[in-house]
Amino acid sequence: MKRSKYTDEQIAYALKQAKLGTPVAEVCRKMGISDATFYNWQTKFGGLSPSEVRRMK
Repeated sequence: MKRSKYTDEQIAYALKQAKLGTPVAEVCRKMGISDATFYNWQTKFGGLSPSEVRRMK
């Protein structure tokens, strides 16, 4: 399986920014990811902290 280019903290940060009201398109642009990647992360990691994200991977 391919290793993620993004750290657990980066994934959690992106999800938190969207939860705090930053538009998803802006979060994706800043992170350099597609909307689909963001929504996949949201489905998989939802409201988890970075340490919980690490355990889910």
